[in-house]
Amino acid sequence: MDGHTAPLVGRGEVLRDLHGALDASMDGAFRFLALVGEPGAGKTRLLAELDAAARARGCLALWGRAAEFEQVIPFSALVDALDGHLETGDVQHDPLLATVFPALGAAEEPGDDRSGLARYRLYRAIIGMLERLAEPSGLVLVLDDVHWADGSTIEFLDHVVRHPPRARVLITVAYRPNQAPPRLAAGGGQIVVGPLSAAEADELLGPEISRGRRRALYEASGGNPFYLQALARIEAGDLPTTLHAALQRELADQSGDALLVAQSAAVAADEFEPPLAAVAAELADSAILKALDELVARDLVRPVGPGNRFRFRHPLVRQAAYESAAPGWRLAAHARIAEHLAAVGAPATVRAHHIERSATFGDREAVAVLVEAARAVATTAPATTAHWLQAAIRLLPDDADGREHRLDLLLELARGQVVSGWLAEGRETAYEVLRLLPREDHAKRAFAARFCALVERLLDRPAQGRAVLLAELREMPDPRLPAALPMRLRLVAESLMRGDHRAAQAVLDFMPRDPADHGLVIAVAALRPMTAYAAGRIPAAIDHLARADALVSATPDVQLLEWLDTIAWLCWAELWLGGHGSAVARFERAISIAKATGQTFIVTNMLAGQGRAYGVVGRLAEATVAAEESAEVARLLHSGYAEVVAQAQQSLLAAATGHDALAVRLGEAAATSGVSAGEWPGAQALYSYGTALAHAGRAGQAPVAAIEEAFAAGRLDQFSMLSFCETMAAHSDEPGVWAARAAEVAHPELEFNAGFVDLAASHAESGTAAAELALRAAEVLATAGQRLTAGRALLRAGTALTAVGRKKDALPHLAEAGDLFEVCGAPGLLAQAVREQRRAGKRVAAKSRGTGGHGLSPRELEVAQLVVEGCTNQQIAERLFLSVRTVETHLSHAYEKLGVSSRIGLALALK
Repeated sequence: MDGHTAPLVGRGEVLRDLHGALDASMDGAFRFLALVGEPGAGKTRLLAELDAAARARGCLALWGRAAEFEQVIPFSALVDALDGHLETGDVQHDPLLATVFPALGAAEEPGDDRSGLARYRLYRAIIGMLERLAEPSGLVLVLDDVHWADGSTIEFLDHVVRHPPRARVLITVAYRPNQAPPRLAAGGGQIVVGPLSAAEADELLGPEISRGRRRALYEASGGNPFYLQALARIEAGDLPTTLHAALQRELADQSGDALLVAQSAAVAADEFEPPLAAVAAELADSAILKALDELVARDLVRPVGPGNRFRFRHPLVRQAAYESAAPGWRLAAHARIAEHLAAVGAPATVRAHHIERSATFGDREAVAVLVEAARAVATTAPATTAHWLQAAIRLLPDDADGREHRLDLLLELARGQVVSGWLAEGRETAYEVLRLLPREDHAKRAFAARFCALVERLLDRPAQGRAVLLAELREMPDPRLPAALPMRLRLVAESLMRGDHRAAQAVLDFMPRDPADHGLVIAVAALRPMTAYAAGRIPAAIDHLARADALVSATPDVQLLEWLDTIAWLCWAELWLGGHGSAVARFERAISIAKATGQTFIVTNMLAGQGRAYGVVGRLAEATVAAEESAEVARLLHSGYAEVVAQAQQSLLAAATGHDALAVRLGEAAATSGVSAGEWPGAQALYSYGTALAHAGRAGQAPVAAIEEAFAAGRLDQFSMLSFCETMAAHSDEPGVWAARAAEVAHPELEFNAGFVDLAASHAESGTAAAELALRAAEVLATAGQRLTAGRALLRAGTALTAVGRKKDALPHLAEAGDLFEVCGAPGLLAQAVREQRRAGKRVAAKSRGTGGHGLSPRELEVAQLVVEGCTNQQIAERLFLSVRTVETHLSHAYEKLGVSSRIGLALALK
């Protein structure tokens, strides 16, 4: 009996929980449920019961499992569950999904995104596919033995709990508690599957076994159903003291060929075909088939589906068969399978599993295959990439070529570990590179040291990052060597993070005027605007910005690759100096380069900056997407520093779009995390939290003293401080105080600053005086490209005029404000503008539900109509020149406005 057909006894409470989750999910609420129990506890049998119940209701039920000896194969459980259905179903080709699911066609060459953001978008694409599969009758996805799942599968499951499908989907997983990764154990509901009672064990064994033997079997097994049944198969002799021993005795009772085939099948694959087992066993086909008949008759393996594939009745049986073979024989069997797979043209990713278990030290061909396999999955499964790179490194010989190759692979491994979220491991690998590099190889040592400092930054250990840079610089015979310059530039960035613009300027002053390397020229130029801006030298900052802009604009992308961390500072400086539109374009270019080269550790900061820039120019939907993507990549990296940077921007955007409670929650999480508290990210967190509290009507609780201290220390930028002053003038009980503070903070050299000063002052005035100030502010801010803030100024002017009875004069300004808010995607402010127009005497239809038909905005309606036509989110994105995430945002808004939760519901609503 296997987990699917064994009798089910007891488990009434567990079954009620499973049926309850099925009921809830089929009523439209996504559910994620975990069955947790020791090996052999009966988890698989209970999953089979759920599978049968789902099918009885007409749901699509798909089942897959992870395997012990293939734990690094990317997405193996998901592929096992979904690929067969995708092969027979009417599913459109998606190049992103095809990188995971072979049934969707040959995967195309890697796209232009090799960063952690590609994984986030892949996970969103898988969720979208699950939503489509759930129509019309619901989907139950069962994943068994996920304690053996690869890192990417675990990462996806963590993601789907936080971003549930908007469809009738139930995902149920099963795992062993002591082997489960923490991220897996943290999400969804959990059902513990314990041992059987003595009465339940008697019922399972049946009356044909004597009462005394049943008692002995129960005591020996501890009530574990699988162990109980394994012991029951032993007809005589002492009972084995462990489940493993019971299975070994069962295997020992097989004929010689049958045992050999069982061992060969265990080596071949979790779900194996006879020809592959024949390669490992070195037996003729006739002998293989005869042995398989014996194994099936003895219930050790059983057929899978209608084809010629087989599986062991339980993973524990496979484990026992594998371990029963001699180690040397196993090594040779893996080698035979690897050679066979190479002969039939199997890809490196298929061969790597067997090569890793059979290759010998110094086998350069094996190293090449492992490296090829690692690079093939680097975008979607960096944890697997790291595993295969480590296997390749272990095989490299200790000669000159081998040592050089090892260093290159170690650096590649360090990057893979960082992208996987293994920051501490990536840091240790990078430090190992430093230890192995010759002291005189200054250029490579400088590159490695700079990488170490970047990783220390992600780990929120900036002091250690500075220490490694300074240590390397002290070892250089000449501090002006070209190799020293990249490390000095990293020190500039670290100084800016601390708000120490003097230290940053001192290092820049030490740099050569005209470095021979054009990339260094770019990097130095990119850091100068922010350094001057932080010091309050605005004319100098503007001049530096103009020079940097000219240099970067004339430089091809390939020459910017190594210096993107400095380009990020240029983007932020450009935004704060008033070049809002050009900052948006520069962020977009830099992110595109970072994604294409897998520089995930830079992408998070840039996406957060892009979100801020989009917000400033009033592109709130895109801003929200960018900030969310920044947060998701930060989570994939497991970087508290990066998450705080992202959360601060998410909080600001939530406040701008009227989601006050969310803004406060995100701001508070960032501000109280303790991460980067004495640096720029911590100051941004305080600013966002204070802004959120003010918008939520709790301005008195804003951490004003901490924000002022951060600004005085240089950690909070002047633009953010000026914005905060205007916000407090609008929402606090002391508008005059904050208006005066805004005037003190403003830089007269920056024209848009005057708009904030006037808008802050308008909050301290009333009537015509307030309106005049607000209208002047609106003109300045609109000229600067700050549409949302310009709209708020117009709204202030209109409300001030209405308050003194000048309703006719107020209406044009209120109408213009409403138009701006609708274009920007600010529903809360739009609703306020509509209310004020009604207050001024104009009958206005509510605009918050859009003007594109069916209550949708024109863009939402456009996206919805393409969905009805059958387009995937990826196809819609390509047709409308949007990101997939932006399409998802528009679709989410359409669902909410129409009161539906699926694509079918959307289609019915639009008829």
